[in-house]
Amino acid sequence: MHTQHHKSDGSGHPTEAVLFGQAQAGCRESLNYLMEMHDGLVHAVVRRQVLGDLPYAEAVQEGRIGLWRGVLKYDPDRGYAFSTYAWRSIVHHVWRAVKVHARASNTEHAEAHSAWQRMARVDPATLAVAWSVHDTLHELASRLSERLRQIIVARYGLDGQEGRLYREIGKDLGVSGERARQLHTEALVWLRHPAHSQHLRSLLAYHSLADYEWAEAEALRWLRRRGGRHG
Repeated sequence: MHTQHHKSDGSGHPTEAVLFGQAQAGCRESLNYLMEMHDGLVHAVVRRQVLGDLPYAEAVQEGRIGLWRGVLKYDPDRGYAFSTYAWRSIVHHVWRAVKVHARASNTEHAEAHSAWQRMARVDPATLAVAWSVHDTLHELASRLSERLRQIIVARYGLDGQEGRLYREIGKDLGVSGERARQLHTEALVWLRHPAHSQHLRSLLAYHSLADYEWAEAEALRWLRRRGGRHG
């Protein structure tokens, strides 16, 4: 969406209040500008938090979600600075991530022990195939673009978390739930294509000529719907 600069600070640039209004109205350019402008606030919050075992990069990512929510909800007319408003939102998201990570760490050893007990009862050949499928799927997903990879990981819980809904994924990426669904379809088309999926298909016994013809036909149908365009 094109930014409408109908107010400026005297230098030809829109005022920050105008940028907030445009971002909240759906202008991606203004949203990105404000996110970049205030990214230092996220780092300031994270440096002051007790993170425990939560990696700094993950804390920053959670803080940026808080910043994004702050940008979309801030009302300049209420008389307080954006940094004051956004600070609380950023702290909330970072602290929540710290608590979730701590709970996961506390149960990790018990879950690992239980998992090893279950695996000990599984036929070694079956277990080897399962691990091979897991590693192959992760390797294949890593070849997607960063945004498509994030969607596949979140949708199917490849990071060990519960699979997420399109609207939840869309919120994290700053897009609608419907757009997240479309991007998920795009990722699946790429992953299923015979040019990429031969190894995984052979492991799962979905590598007959009919399987490959179906996958290629699906890719062509998707491209026709997109007018021949990817992304």
